[in-house]
Amino acid sequence: MNFKFNAEHTFFTSDTHFNHANIIGFCNRPFKDVEQMNEALIVNWNSIIGADDTVFHLGDFCLGGAAEWTKVLDRLNGKIYLILGNHDLKNIRQGFVSRFEHVAMQMFIEVGKQKIYLNHNPFLCYGGAYKDIWQLFGHVHSGPFNTGKDKPRLNMLFPMQYDVGVDNNGFAPVSFEQVKRIINKQVEQTKKE
Repeated sequence: MNFKFNAEHTFFTSDTHFNHANIIGFCNRPFKDVEQMNEALIVNWNSIIGADDTVFHLGDFCLGGAAEWTKVLDRLNGKIYLILGNHDLKNIRQGFVSRFEHVAMQMFIEVGKQKIYLNHNPFLCYGGAYKDIWQLFGHVHSGPFNTGKDKPRLNMLFPMQYDVGVDNNGFAPVSFEQVKRIINKQVEQTKKE
């Protein structure tokens, strides 16, 4: 399988937690209920992602059974690659692998000439951590609304790592170019310290 992707049509996201009512309280998400959250996430996704775009979803996609997953997947634009998160394992066994371009626990891809390691969790040690390889992740729900237990540990990450989760990115996928700008800024800030 070719794991090289076009920079103009590549996007990343994580931790949508479609149909997960408790995530609203856990992460201080600004939604009154799961229906409002689901709708906002789908509208945000489709306002950015076109039919021919590639989206890497880095885990914790959706809770619920076949009806819930189908209802969400039928509405999302793009070709979706799923990196399994801790909430996905039960649901993916219900036959949803075929709804994605590829399903894996982790992936190593290339976008343009940038090598990127994708995993649901941030790692302090990953292939290329001391070189020019990015690691994109989710799981920690960082961002302006969250004060979760992982927040104090996030300062240990390398500047080449970034949380692409919806809580950290306006409840929407981020483009390769957006991530590139963010990581370049993180690297520059590190050089000044």
